[in-house]
Amino acid sequence: MRTFVSVTGLRKSYGAHRVLDAIDLTIPQGTIFSLLGPNGAGKTTTVQILSTLIKADAGEIWVAGHDLAKEPDEVRAAIGVTGQFSAVDSFLTGEENLRLMADLLHLGRTKGRRRVRELLERFDLTDAARKPAVTYSGGMRRRLDLAMTMVGTPRLIFLDEPTTGLDPRSRRTMWQIVRDLVQQDGVTIFLTTQYLEEADELADRIALLSQGRLVAEGTPRELKRMVPGGHIVVRFADADGYRRAVGHVGATSSNDAALTVQIPDSGGVRTLRKLLEWLDTHAIDVAELSVHTPDLDDVFLTLTQEPSAKEPSR
Repeated sequence: MRTFVSVTGLRKSYGAHRVLDAIDLTIPQGTIFSLLGPNGAGKTTTVQILSTLIKADAGEIWVAGHDLAKEPDEVRAAIGVTGQFSAVDSFLTGEENLRLMADLLHLGRTKGRRRVRELLERFDLTDAARKPAVTYSGGMRRRLDLAMTMVGTPRLIFLDEPTTGLDPRSRRTMWQIVRDLVQQDGVTIFLTTQYLEEADELADRIALLSQGRLVAEGTPRELKRMVPGGHIVVRFADADGYRRAVGHVGATSSNDAALTVQIPDSGGVRTLRKLLEWLDTHAIDVAELSVHTPDLDDVFLTLTQEPSAKEPSR
């Protein structure tokens, strides 16, 4: 898979305060990459550098085949940014907001109007196209904001807290829109979010930033396997099966009243396979079996030593 963003040795300081310390990132084209970290970890600074808003102190950055330090205009032409705070003009209609963006990008009247119609339909805004954006719901405003970013057909989109303040239904609608951008358009997404469920749901790969350093990177599944706490819970169908199994399945805890045992599990299939084979061999009936793995909240807490934010704040 072709690399779309490559970052090597990225550093940034403000006075004596080092914000980013030797950051290395590789983002394949047509994937969703999420950067996580507590407030002040350096997420916003990273996005500002990659989107050409500020300069790095050191490091090599390539975006869409262009050296960011030498070809910033070419990088800007390949990217779009949808910030945490909507760029929508509340006093313009949805259609007028999109037309304004098309004019700013010098698309020309015919091409611009065609692009506006396409985006209104794609983002389910056609019925509200001629209504002032101030009347839009939060979900509609976020869709319009992202549609405005798409006017210029960017190949890389920086999404900063894209679902902040949205209700669950609107949040899932945005998730599907983001997936479609990747699957249908081949867009690469750089996602920053404090909703860890969102990163788990969307991201192909996640990097965890803490105090200006990358402390972990991998798929959501790989990150969850970095921390302890996974286990299997078995509830037996009868007391006889429970008594026969409790001393033989490697349980770390048991509950005589509930007929349950808890067995440590590293996240692979080996422990589960051995357990099922043992139960089958000894003809022990199970009423319920569940596998519990650490979630990204556990990863966040363990690797950054800070609790994750349930509601974003910056």
